[in-house]
Amino acid sequence: MHHSNSITVLAPALLGLILSQTVCAQTTSPERLQEITERGKQVMSFDLGQTQHIFTKTETGGVQQVIVKDPRNSRQIELIRQHLKQIAKEFAHGDFSKPEAIHGQDMPGLATLRAAKPGQILVRYQELPDGAEITYSTQDPSLITAVHQWFDAQLSDHGPDAMPGMHHGIEHHKHKR
Repeated sequence: MHHSNSITVLAPALLGLILSQTVCAQTTSPERLQEITERGKQVMSFDLGQTQHIFTKTETGGVQQVIVKDPRNSRQIELIRQHLKQIAKEFAHGDFSKPEAIHGQDMPGLATLRAAKPGQILVRYQELPDGAEITYSTQDPSLITAVHQWFDAQLSDHGPDAMPGMHHGIEHHKHKR
């Protein structure tokens, strides 16, 4: 009986999370999407139209993945890896100038992330078969919130080229402990 109660409690919370992410992704105007795409071309070496951004919130921060839509596109995979490896180094040192150049200085969560002390947020780059990912993890609740706000802003701004992820959710982390 305890098991069914926890499912009953979790279901509305998960539904709320899914709906809030869906609403965020749908509120950006076509003009803003075009502006983000144009700015993105100046900062990101890979082609937004040939790739997919996946932002997965976790209980300790989040996972940002960029993967190719066509797994045979080795050129885009290499460009993704080069870009994510570089920005992971920059982010680890508190340099968030590239996302700021794309999304603007007032991007939600960005000021808090930029103000973090060295070592407060672990930023880890990893290659994937079809792209790469950056994992952000911290024990500081305000930084976790900032990562989540930052992910929501990117989901909204990138429109159809971005989606919320589910595979690194709370249940995933519980099994790893």
